Amino acid sequence: MSLWSIVSHMPPEEFSGLFTEFPRSLRCVLADWLENQPWEFINGSDAFCTSVASGMLSAMLEKLRSAASSDGQQCQILQQVNGIENMYRRDPLRLVSILRAILDGEKAAVLKRDHHLPLSFHRRQEELKFNLGLQRLQHRVHRIQALRDAPTASLQDPQLKTEAKAPESELPTLILEAVKELEAAKQQVLKRIQIWKRQQQLAGNGAQFEENLAPLQKRCENLAEIHFQLHQQVMGASAELGAELVPRLRERLNEVLSSLVKSSFLVEKQPPQVLKTQTKFQASVRFLLGPRLLKASAKPYMVRAEMVTEKQARELALSAYSSTLSESTGEIMHNVVALETNPTSGTCCANFKNVLLKKIKRCERKGSESVTEEKCAVLFSTSVALTASNLSIHLQVLSLPIVVIVHGNQDNNAKATVLWDNAFSEIDRVPFVVAERVPWDKMCDTLNLKFMAEVQTTKGLLREHYFFLAQKIFNDYSASLEDFQSRSVSWAQFNKEILPGRGFTFWQWFDGVLDLTKRCLKSYWSDRLIIGFISKQYVCKLLSTKPDGTFLLRFSDSEIGGVTIAHVIRGNDGTSQVENIQPFSAKDLSIRSLGDRIRDLGQLRNLYPNTPKDQAFGSHYNKEQTGKDGRGYVSTAIKMTVESERDQHPQGAAGTLPEAPPAPMFNLPMLQPVLSPMCPPAPFCPPPVPTGYPTGESSVNVMVTSNLGSSFPSTSPMLSPSLAMDPPLPRCEDLALRNPLTFMPNQYMTGEASQMLSGGPSPEPRDEEMLELAPLTLMVDPPLQSSQRWLPSMDQPPCSDLDQFLQEMSVEGPPFPPPPQHSGYPNASCWGLGESRWDDSIRPGHA
Repeated sequence: MSLWSIVSHMPPEEFSGLFTEFPRSLRCVLADWLENQPWEFINGSDAFCTSVASGMLSAMLEKLRSAASSDGQQCQILQQVNGIENMYRRDPLRLVSILRAILDGEKAAVLKRDHHLPLSFHRRQEELKFNLGLQRLQHRVHRIQALRDAPTASLQDPQLKTEAKAPESELPTLILEAVKELEAAKQQVLKRIQIWKRQQQLAGNGAQFEENLAPLQKRCENLAEIHFQLHQQVMGASAELGAELVPRLRERLNEVLSSLVKSSFLVEKQPPQVLKTQTKFQASVRFLLGPRLLKASAKPYMVRAEMVTEKQARELALSAYSSTLSESTGEIMHNVVALETNPTSGTCCANFKNVLLKKIKRCERKGSESVTEEKCAVLFSTSVALTASNLSIHLQVLSLPIVVIVHGNQDNNAKATVLWDNAFSEIDRVPFVVAERVPWDKMCDTLNLKFMAEVQTTKGLLREHYFFLAQKIFNDYSASLEDFQSRSVSWAQFNKEILPGRGFTFWQWFDGVLDLTKRCLKSYWSDRLIIGFISKQYVCKLLSTKPDGTFLLRFSDSEIGGVTIAHVIRGNDGTSQVENIQPFSAKDLSIRSLGDRIRDLGQLRNLYPNTPKDQAFGSHYNKEQTGKDGRGYVSTAIKMTVESERDQHPQGAAGTLPEAPPAPMFNLPMLQPVLSPMCPPAPFCPPPVPTGYPTGESSVNVMVTSNLGSSFPSTSPMLSPSLAMDPPLPRCEDLALRNPLTFMPNQYMTGEASQMLSGGPSPEPRDEEMLELAPLTLMVDPPLQSSQRWLPSMDQPPCSDLDQFLQEMSVEGPPFPPPPQHSGYPNASCWGLGESRWDDSIRPGHA
């Protein structure tokens, strides 16, 4: 974005005082051409500045005349152009100062309104400054040449005629000034290379990055060319300069070339910053001055890649990369590649295509530092000979910090280390030092950048989202948004300390949200259908005043990678109740999409604040199949239903809870043949896996009728907890009921009985626990030994022992339904066919 694109949309009155000596109409015609000229950097009145100003005046007049030929007001523009030419031809530096003042006024107005200028404007200004410096250097070299052979230069270039008459004592002064300006130009190039490296590192977090190295290569080549010209002048004028000055000048010129050459050896394509052993990866290095300076060799120059620790990287940096690596910290296969020059593209690169880190040797860690906090890097090195100066230079460059892992479960914490280092490291730091605490507003920018890059959306986080995230990471629910802006967050708060009442860190939770949104919710987030980052307490505040059926979507607070639907239910007496449906994981949403689940639930009517759900989510609905398919089969569909708490506790005629049906009492071995028609044989009915949720949060309302004429609902809140024939199922996408006898709900057992399940009682907290009813007093068998298994025997007991066996195994049922689950989520179920998945609710962090 140019400066003019902003200024042209601002009120003209703000700039009325700027156009007293230059017509505003011509400023509009020149548009962004004006800001692409180096008016700001022509500060002198010497011959060089006058020459540049005169050339810019001619270019501007040509631009205006060209625009006038295609404009309806041609006569007026040409009159103004002639007036400018007559006024400033003899004094072009005056025009420079006028136009510089206009541009300064426009920048001040934009800064006053927006508090910043476009980034592209700053880049363009830096480029103009560098190019003008190169022009000045070239002018110095020509002037030095003119002083050395005055007669020839004055005849060929009339502009240098007067300059050539300068005394010979001026020659050392001119050369010293030229060398000083060359060193300043070199510093500009090195700074630009450091900025490119920093932008490459930020791109690892998702920032925009201009990868093209061609402009930088051109700068390096132009500066190297001027260096060789100046070096030639110094050697040619050694008699005039004296034996004492020449060695000092040669040393300074060699240092300029050496640092320029070493800095132009770059990692163009970085290796992955989270690197797993025994995994192939790619990388490439580029020598910007290679096509210009590399001396032809019978054998190609070889580049070697070696793994170094943070300590080794620090030692290399302190020696200015002049020392060599003593020992590699890891074994890398296929780590030597030729440095090749491509004449067509004008590049000199070494491409590592099939590199493999076979193993890594860990170093000593500091304090409580884990292996996923240990940073290392790949060192690329080679030795080359340069053509012009016959120098042999050892080139070395480090990759960005890398965290090496040996197992996929380390990936999450390794990504946190890389994210923190990429976001908060400084330019030209000591490897790999990074701040332990950073301002919260910088952390917000980093999280927003990462979120937009991972999800690949243009819709970032909002102020309300930052407020929720601040409350979560600081565990402070009383501070205001302004209070958080002045705070700083530590690395420990980010990914070392477990969140209160949870089993995971802040980053682990946020990364789970990233993964879920990227895989299943990208379009919903981009359409702003998901509020997402909002607390359950604030959801209740928002929905409590809304009509029945108003809902919103938020990310689960207590689970990694879950999204839940919060909706309001109003009773006949007008009281409202906000319920949160059990969170959906990426696995759940891959079975049935979020939009289709919302369509299934009739109690959801309006998306908060008041958008009809079909209007909001209509474009996200999948087309339902009806009729028969091509093979003649009737189509089936999975539908989701939710049993609210009100539905689970129907009131009797007198306002009391209805009686529970008598508990069925069967001999365990006899239940298997009775229920066998409901379940196909193994391996289609694998044993269930205990869930991370208390059973009974969800149910499947699938009625399967056996050949005995009996119907068994999968879950009913009125079933006796004793030997329930079909215990509660986690959720709705169930295609074949598994053997119900292999699972017993935890909450219906006491003592060691609950430990018979492999998972045991779920230790994980919920978003917000609901009030519990008094625990039931149940009669169970004496506790079993931990080594025993409660499995039904397939042998029938003798008929004489049947009554005694049934009496021992029976449990008296409770006079009222089981208490609601602690998660606060209503039961979700579905009509249709689906595979019974006891592990639906198992989430990362809840294993």
